[in-house]
Amino acid sequence: MTRPTTRPTTLSRRRFASLAGRGALAGAALAAFPAAALAQPPAFPSRPIRFIVPFPSGSGTDTTARMFAKKIGELTGQGVVVENKPGGNGFIGVQTLLSAPADGYTVFIGSNSTLSTNAATFRKLPYDPLTDFTPITLLSRGPCLIIVPAGSPYRTLKELMEDARKRPGALNYGTGSVSYTLYSEWLNEQGRMKTTAVPYKGAGDAINGVMAANVDFAVVDASGAIELVKGGKVRGLAYTAPQRSPLLPGVPSAAEAGVPDFLAYNWVAAAVSAKTPAPIARRLGELFAAAGAADDVKEYYQHQSTALILSTPAELRDYQKEEIARWKRLAQIAKIELQ
Repeated sequence: MTRPTTRPTTLSRRRFASLAGRGALAGAALAAFPAAALAQPPAFPSRPIRFIVPFPSGSGTDTTARMFAKKIGELTGQGVVVENKPGGNGFIGVQTLLSAPADGYTVFIGSNSTLSTNAATFRKLPYDPLTDFTPITLLSRGPCLIIVPAGSPYRTLKELMEDARKRPGALNYGTGSVSYTLYSEWLNEQGRMKTTAVPYKGAGDAINGVMAANVDFAVVDASGAIELVKGGKVRGLAYTAPQRSPLLPGVPSAAEAGVPDFLAYNWVAAAVSAKTPAPIARRLGELFAAAGAADDVKEYYQHQSTALILSTPAELRDYQKEEIARWKRLAQIAKIELQ
């Protein structure tokens, strides 16, 4: 079987390094921004803002949304409310945003699922992640974990894959979104195995399914599972990055676990309706940059498996295009059936 070229390209690695560096520079440049610019704020915002999250509370996307909602609320003196609109592969959340007035007071906090991988796994998507949104900023990016129940017979990923090869279709995996389904099918391809999807409404529910031993394994956002692995509530078989995480030194990297090309990442970004006036979109970008420059926000991400990025709108749009193209190629190579 031909393996897909799944390692990030040189361009992708360079772009990610550039974005991470830009985030650090933005933090330094904007350190004085809240005190100077926000002391006399422009007309926007003059009332509360709402962040639409297309997943249940407790997901990595939700955590990021709440972090920035709190900080932007502090900076502007206006409340920022997080509304969770889970279900329908993120379509419910997307529709909530697109049906709201395009005035900047409704902001979409989405992920790779809604802003890239949906475009690679649906024959007919009810929205276009490139043309229906105005990008604001790529907020964060982090690896995944492959987890199994605490009482699972599988101590290593190799053991799981060997058993799955002997019993095609017998093992199942929990999936909280189309991205996790794609990652899991990618793992099937990498491990030359066949396992069965068990869909959940969100990543948190999929993790709960693993804890309850209702599924055999799951590929999940690392930030939502690290503490559970540390506490012995689930077992980590692989950290989907080139190196081990200092937060989980006992969990092998993808290469150490036997799947060196399986470098799966989740990311979170902010966007608004494409009909939003450009000055309002720019103002939102300034607010997110100022929030990300705050010491407590930077300190929070320093202790997470997720990296704070804070890209420009153009960088986010280019990153979306790269991701969509990559996942479309992978879906074809791995023969993933379109929904």
